[in-house]
Amino acid sequence: QVQLVESGGGLVQIGGSMELTCTASGSPFTNYDLGWYRQAPGKSRELVALISSGGTTNYGDSVTDRFTITRDNRKNTVYLHMNNVKPEDTAVYYCIWRRRVTPVGTYWGQGTQVTVSS
Repeated sequence: QVQLVESGGGLVQIGGSMELTCTASGSPFTNYDLGWYRQAPGKSRELVALISSGGTTNYGDSVTDRFTITRDNRKNTVYLHMNNVKPEDTAVYYCIWRRRVTPVGTYWGQGTQVTVSS
């Protein structure tokens, strides 16, 4: 059973920066993706950013060039560096652990609220 512990989040001003952190534990595998999805009120959950164990990244269209995802494999930790935040970045951010090779699996964190204010 993989467990994900998220930290960061809270209130940030428009144009400001924020960092989210997620640490995974309990994984018997080293080959898995870590990343973030988000869900705003009344909207479906959407991709923010993913990073593979090899460092390949994938970003949602709305955050490209503003957000950066990094990973420390020794600590099983992923970081989301959010820059130049906008009101539309307000959402609950969920950490995801995903393994796409057998045995496949997906685990989610409990979510952390990010609110962008003026």
